Amino acid sequence: MTDHLTSHHRATLHKVFDHGGGAHNVEWREVISLLEAVGTVEEEHNGKFRVGLGDSLLFLHRPKHKDVDTQMLVDIRKGLESASYGPGTPAFEEK
Repeated sequence: MTDHLTSHHRATLHKVFDHGGGAHNVEWREVISLLEAVGTVEEEHNGKFRVGLGDSLLFLHRPKHKDVDTQMLVDIRKGLESASYGPGTPAFEEK
């Protein structure tokens, strides 16, 4: 299940769930790469990204700056948890 996650994807996964660090240093390009590895990502004609994670569907806008904001991080966490990529799951715990 987690064979497709690189060490970079795992590092990003841990950054996303690092509540102490907030959204700081969680870059959009890293997040999109992780989401492509664990779900489906399609860029729509209106600039939104449609992300399918398990049973969840997210619509994300590319941030103006390189880092994602706090609300986007919360939404991504929920989607990852619903797809069994949150803390306590094999994908999260593997090193």
